[in-house]
Amino acid sequence: MRRVFFALLFLNLAYLGWALWVTPPPSVPANPQLAHLPSLKLLTELPADKRPDPDAVARKPEPVVTTTCMSVGPFPDVTNSAQAAAILKMKGFEPKQRAAEGDTLQGYAVIVSGLKSEQEADKTLVMLEHAGIKDALVMPAGTDGLRRISLGLFTERGRADKRAEAVKSLGLKPDITERKIPGTLYWVDLAPQPGMSSVPMTDLFAEGVSSKVSVTPCPGPQQTAGVASPSAAPAPAPASPATTTTASAPTPGAVPKLP
Repeated sequence: MRRVFFALLFLNLAYLGWALWVTPPPSVPANPQLAHLPSLKLLTELPADKRPDPDAVARKPEPVVTTTCMSVGPFPDVTNSAQAAAILKMKGFEPKQRAAEGDTLQGYAVIVSGLKSEQEADKTLVMLEHAGIKDALVMPAGTDGLRRISLGLFTERGRADKRAEAVKSLGLKPDITERKIPGTLYWVDLAPQPGMSSVPMTDLFAEGVSSKVSVTPCPGPQQTAGVASPSAAPAPAPASPATTTTASAPTPGAVPKLP
């Protein structure tokens, strides 16, 4: 019986080997989702110029600076800033008005300087009058002893440039300087909307808001105290025994009473 068992086992193994030799096993179809992936390679299989430097220090990605608050201004008065805040609120923003001390632009002064004597100043003044410039004035001598002639103070830069060009045609060299005085400036602070990096300034200009304003980042937290929303009144300050002062929030189209 043992011989018969081993003989049958040998025949089965022989048949199995013959079947695998004549009919190879079916191939497994490739996964189409993995066909586009690149094949894995060892570092030693890569070209020398494409191998990473093992001594190189990994660079940290630079932080992305995002603007979380923008200021529109400065506005010359609170009425103009309230109008801008109302327009921006209709555009979906949440504006807050802010007042800050600063230098307000009074205008652009056109001056001819460097006149060495009173006689030279008088001669230049006569030449300007003959050219049709009747509002020129001789200014007192400075600490350097030189005289200057004022050719006017203009609220618009274009008019100042036009006066300067007329004076240049006479052979003079006028200077244009900004005349500023200390005062209160008004700003509108807001957060940018998703997908926006600025403020629709053209919409403000189209509604008659001052065209001299621009967009800048908001100041630091220590400078933004006292920002009040135009739709909510700020808390009144503690009243002193002698006087009581209250402040109401500005509303579009009306000049609020400031303390």
